[in-house]
Amino acid sequence: MVIEAQSATLVEWDYLSEKELKEPFNIELWVVITSPQEQVYRVPAFYRGQNRWSVRFLPKEAGRYKLFTQCKEPSLDAIEGVLEVSQSNKSYPKVLSVAANRDYLVDSEGEPFFWLSDTWWMALSGRLDFKTFTKLATKRKEQGFSVIQLVAGLFPDMDSFDTRGANSGGFAWSDGYASINPAFFDEADKKILYLLNEGFTLCIVGSWGYYLSKMGLERMQQHWRYIIARWGAYPVIWCLAGEATMPYYLSENRAKEEQELRKGWQEMAHYVRAIDPYNNLLTLHPMEASSKEIDASLIDINLLQASHQGYGSVSKGVTLLQEAKKSASIPAIMDEINYEGILRDTGEAVQRLGFWSALLSGSRGFGYGANGIWQINKEQEPYGASPSGANWGNTPLKRAINFAGAAQIAKAKEFLEGFAWHNLEPMQERIEPALDSSDPRVARVAGIGQELRIAYLYTPIVPWDREYIFTQLEANALYECYFWDPQNFITYPKQYLRANAQGKLQMPLPPSLDDWVFIMQKSKKNLEEIEVSPLHKNYKARLKRKVKELLRFFR
Repeated sequence: MVIEAQSATLVEWDYLSEKELKEPFNIELWVVITSPQEQVYRVPAFYRGQNRWSVRFLPKEAGRYKLFTQCKEPSLDAIEGVLEVSQSNKSYPKVLSVAANRDYLVDSEGEPFFWLSDTWWMALSGRLDFKTFTKLATKRKEQGFSVIQLVAGLFPDMDSFDTRGANSGGFAWSDGYASINPAFFDEADKKILYLLNEGFTLCIVGSWGYYLSKMGLERMQQHWRYIIARWGAYPVIWCLAGEATMPYYLSENRAKEEQELRKGWQEMAHYVRAIDPYNNLLTLHPMEASSKEIDASLIDINLLQASHQGYGSVSKGVTLLQEAKKSASIPAIMDEINYEGILRDTGEAVQRLGFWSALLSGSRGFGYGANGIWQINKEQEPYGASPSGANWGNTPLKRAINFAGAAQIAKAKEFLEGFAWHNLEPMQERIEPALDSSDPRVARVAGIGQELRIAYLYTPIVPWDREYIFTQLEANALYECYFWDPQNFITYPKQYLRANAQGKLQMPLPPSLDDWVFIMQKSKKNLEEIEVSPLHKNYKARLKRKVKELLRFFR
């Protein structure tokens, strides 16, 4: 058996059994691949139907690879082969890893990776037709989203074999979870490959957590083995489960089931780690924090969920980030908070508030979601109720795709990428007057040493009521200061301000009574080169002028 391929190009080949096999899905076929540099991969094959198994592999280098099968079925065992790989001019897809300091993600070139995800939980179901799917992908690519989150067939907010979970190939599994259904995954492949070709990183959620109780550990292991065999060679992130420790919605013994789920997903994490030949990043979508539901040593990313309670969720999100930074030495990412359009107080303003509060409180990325998209609401056929009876809203996807909050946080990501955002540290204690961190609408401050301060000002700063002073700056240091408009994406002219002898600097008044981002960067210019703004000297005069303008406005 000789297979030809090119480096950095996915190659797929099949193995066929010459005899009819009983329960072929339950047969595990592995292919041991030895690279020209003697690196060994033990790659799982995936069942394609009848007596056919496929292998997908992404060779990194040119040369001859040796192939050898391992299987308990004699007709598929000890089959030798050769993979001849020629050099191509393609680059190997960027695969993510955790930075050396364990605080943020980097790509294969070592560049910081800004996780901005969109949540399409049910995108692999038939509810999302391919034309609309590509339209949504194009929109998010243009905006600058980097990650798409979706579920591999065992979807949330439904019971087993709910018709809303099928696609044109059927359900992901046959009745009673007797066997996986390759036809479902053949259809899912089309969407997966489209997103990968568009440059997205995929966060693939194996199932919602409660399916472990429904299927049992052995079947869930088969499910995950199948996912790894299908998609493990691609640049993906594995998410063990969604809301992993949450029992089924109608469970009558929640406390017991929660403990069983916690134990079961711990075992599953060990299993996925053991069989993934590519060592893709692993995480878990939690009720609150991944590190609270599974041993943090088993995962690479600590995802956080602050729920959908408007301003209250913003406060909860900040608290979760503070706890995560102390408890686990892996990147923390606020991954679910106030899906836009879900319940109340989740519109575009709260999307900005949630994003900036998270990033300036230590999050190394942000997960966006829109009501109507995560569950795929069709215009004439909204998703409807979950088993609990709750209907999260009927906004159609075609309208949700244009929610303003998505565009605004994508622009915020683009703006932050102009700084060393991955080194930002919360600095709430370096501003006066002292701020109540539990107040969701309070100004948020982060920075890098004495070189940079970034503040997000959600509550209007009125000239007769409030002023902020930044502290613990370098004494008498010169700073370039300016405002950025997070709604209209306009950068206002710079002012050069100097800290006083005590290392304090008063923030200028924002250009209007909206929310603003304020930037202070230590300047490399000499005092002689510029005119320093006499902020303190003319503050009272400016205050009077502002009051007159406002009085005129309100007449």
